[in-house]
Amino acid sequence: MSNRPVSVIGFDADDTLWQNEQYYKLTESHFRGLLSEFAEGDHVSERLLEAEKRNLAHYGFGIKGFTLSMIETALEITEGRAPSSVISEILAIGRDLLSHPVECLPHARDALEALAGRYFLVLITKGDLFDQERKLAQSGLGDYFDAVEIVSDKTATTYRRIFGKHGEGPERSMMIGNSLKSDIVPAIATGAWGIFVPHELTWVLEHVEKPEKAPRFREIPDLGHVPDLVSGLG
Repeated sequence: MSNRPVSVIGFDADDTLWQNEQYYKLTESHFRGLLSEFAEGDHVSERLLEAEKRNLAHYGFGIKGFTLSMIETALEITEGRAPSSVISEILAIGRDLLSHPVECLPHARDALEALAGRYFLVLITKGDLFDQERKLAQSGLGDYFDAVEIVSDKTATTYRRIFGKHGEGPERSMMIGNSLKSDIVPAIATGAWGIFVPHELTWVLEHVEKPEKAPRFREIPDLGHVPDLVSGLG
């Protein structure tokens, strides 16, 4: 390792390197339409969010858990009378999510290209293993990473393990992502840098207060600012 302040850089995947939440929003809109004769759209969304919260501990993050939560919500709202056609359609839109083309966000490739070979790059993402592997392969960004870590959740313990495994610990590591709750706050808690790149559609369950007083917190408008920010650390 060099004597630079940062030797390992972690990148989140969904809504940091490529679009993700917008497809969930489109699916939710379709789901609301399927249940429109049983409940108002806002009520359907509220019940779906409640189901997702309950089910995170059972199904984890990702499309499969989201699909199961939609089925559960449909059965609850219809009091078990949801037509088989509705359940079939929910399964179909869940499958569509699992095969949706990957759309990389602006500057993602350029940022990785500028950093690759100079720093040890780690993709750190949570969710379904097969789906995350599929998106990474389709994105064409896989070759820029020295390691890939697909985890069930992102906590301070997660980051300590990963930054210790691939580098010299959190103090010389950085995490870049769009989720304050998953990418930034727990990374900073370990002593790492946390670089927040906001996305307009970040999932509501990922919202927490910005750690603006933390010395190692930074916010940038897009990934195009990452190379200069890293270089500016010395």
